[in-house]
Amino acid sequence: MPKRFIVIVIIAGIIGGVVGSVFSANSAKANFFDSIFHFLKNEIAAPLSGNATSTPNATSSIPLYKPVIDYEEAVISAVENANKSVVSIVVSKDLPIIEQCPYNPFPNLPPGFNDFFNQNFQFSQPCEKGTKKQEVGGGSGFIVSQDGLIVTNKHVASDKKAEYTVFTNDGKKYGAKVIATDPVQDLAIIKIDAQGLKPATLGNSDSVKLGQTAIAIGNALGEFKNTVSVGVISGLARNITASGASYGSEDIRGVIQTDAAINPGNSGGPLLNLKGEVISINTAIASGAQNIGFAIPINFAKRAIQSVKDTGTIKSPYLGVRYIMINSDIAKKQNLSVLEGALVRGNNDGPGVLKDSPADKGGVKAEDIITEVNGEKITSDNPLALVLQKYTIGDTITLTVQRGKDVLTLKATLEERPKNL
Repeated sequence: MPKRFIVIVIIAGIIGGVVGSVFSANSAKANFFDSIFHFLKNEIAAPLSGNATSTPNATSSIPLYKPVIDYEEAVISAVENANKSVVSIVVSKDLPIIEQCPYNPFPNLPPGFNDFFNQNFQFSQPCEKGTKKQEVGGGSGFIVSQDGLIVTNKHVASDKKAEYTVFTNDGKKYGAKVIATDPVQDLAIIKIDAQGLKPATLGNSDSVKLGQTAIAIGNALGEFKNTVSVGVISGLARNITASGASYGSEDIRGVIQTDAAINPGNSGGPLLNLKGEVISINTAIASGAQNIGFAIPINFAKRAIQSVKDTGTIKSPYLGVRYIMINSDIAKKQNLSVLEGALVRGNNDGPGVLKDSPADKGGVKAEDIITEVNGEKITSDNPLALVLQKYTIGDTITLTVQRGKDVLTLKATLEERPKNL
């Protein structure tokens, strides 16, 4: 043993002996210094001497490890509670069977030449030989009612000609029907014919904080069902443009960002907190990035879920304006009097204020700038469409409007969004 190690052991022993004799009359102080002695003996002397021994409660006596154990148990418990509610969705479609069929490229040649070519050459071209049911996509979802309502992404269930099959956690297979799709958010509700299912517990996405643990569950790559990945909430209130081959592009507002791995096939699956509550719905990943995924806050979906339970369809509030979100560059180019807000302006799809809409009835005019709704400011990060989703059909809202140099206060009562919009 090196000399410096021997010295440490001896000093530790001397300290323990001296302290014990001096404070023998004072048990509290003696216990205190006994703790120092045992610490020096177990944590310094023994490991350095090479004769360290472990005891069953050695790890539990170190406070540093307890939070780690609690954290792992919380993750495991959250996954176990949510797993029974997570489903895999397979999208299938009748696709043509293409084969190579023989054909004659020279049908008008004399008989002799035709015989020559047919005997010495073979020509073929692609041809269709019926159709075959094939898997064309997949995703994830989670159960929200005992009788089989399931939440997923709209882009997972967007093909009206496709068939949808749901696999529950216990391996059962169900045919599914698309009940409703949200006209604003990337959300869809599908249904399977089943009873006694375990609905997921829905959390409160308004209470989500940066840095808190996030747990993603889903059918990763459309192949590995109930795959679990863990990370943190890495961003809030993001505005993104998501795109895909089957559904084009779509602006998605107010999404939560996470570094928990979200892979193709995870779309529509839940993002959980450590309580096992669904706080958002996995929807997109950043192309070319490492672990940057996005999820729709569950509070955006709660109204859609309740609407389907009550009416069988998703009804969303409607104001009836087309607009451009203002930023500093637009304000400067347009010589506007404000730097933020929603500039009511028409486009190729129609006028800025739709006729007989709540906005029209409330007195909103083209080129008005809506700067606030019920006192909440309208900004590029908090656009008008996102703010309106906080309200329900029949709610009367107060609009703060900049019209030229005048500031007006207008009221509008939200109506159901027309089906043709």
